[in-house]
Amino acid sequence: MTALSRRRFLFISAACAAANPAWASDARWNGTALGAAASLRLVGLSNTDAAPIIAAVEAEISRLEDIFSLYRPDSQLSRLNRDGVLTAPAQELLNVLSLCTALHQASKGAFDPSIQPMWLGLANGARPKDLIEAQRLVGWEKVSFDASNVRLPDPGQSALTLNGIAQGAITDRIAALLRDFGLRDVLVNMGEVAALGTRSDGTPWKVGLAKPDQRVLKRIALRNRAVATSSSLGTQLGHGIGHILTSAGPVRRNRTVSVSAPNASLADGLSTAICAAPDSHAEEIVQRFPGTRIELNA
Repeated sequence: MTALSRRRFLFISAACAAANPAWASDARWNGTALGAAASLRLVGLSNTDAAPIIAAVEAEISRLEDIFSLYRPDSQLSRLNRDGVLTAPAQELLNVLSLCTALHQASKGAFDPSIQPMWLGLANGARPKDLIEAQRLVGWEKVSFDASNVRLPDPGQSALTLNGIAQGAITDRIAALLRDFGLRDVLVNMGEVAALGTRSDGTPWKVGLAKPDQRVLKRIALRNRAVATSSSLGTQLGHGIGHILTSAGPVRRNRTVSVSAPNASLADGLSTAICAAPDSHAEEIVQRFPGTRIELNA
């Protein structure tokens, strides 16, 4: 699975439930989120009315980064990787870890967040044949967690990455936050896309599924659904090695997978899992999760 923080453009478009397209104004915000340029467009709200919503979105993204980020030294994930144990984990983290277990089992181990030591070795210039010790540290089944704590098997050596699923979880949370503010038609794009309601003309949201070179291979319609795309060689670490790894080593075949699902965290995790697993296992994996489907496998 992926161990690289994907720097993606965040775009959020949302419409107020009371908005009339004939006279509605737009409130806009530009900033950063998840280390990437971000923009927010709120249809039907003035800048004054939108201000508390924008502030809430910024605060929520920051709060979630304090849980999932590998680059914030005091995030829950960073502290877990440093200390080997995390007490009182956030419910959001526990939810993602539980989904990781389901994905790990469904993919017969291809989806494994414990591959972070291997990625660190590759990122520092090691070749796959030199990662024997790092491979010894990989094994999701050795990670334990419950409401009281999360524990890694080898403190100071074992480490997790949730970059193959956390962006989807954050996408879901931001979409839910906007819905709580009464915004009915919402498109959140953090690389993983959550689409609530419809466009202003009542038609479903349109989303393009693209290769890493931005070449769109397929367009799909989304309404109250999410889609995520993973590409095995979307980011390369050198030596022709892509950023999606398994316990057996890097995924070397060039493959782009898009999966749609009822929520973005599941779509994100499934696209990563299928990208990491053998081609023959793809349909078997999605069949384990009702309401999901492979939109692109190229």
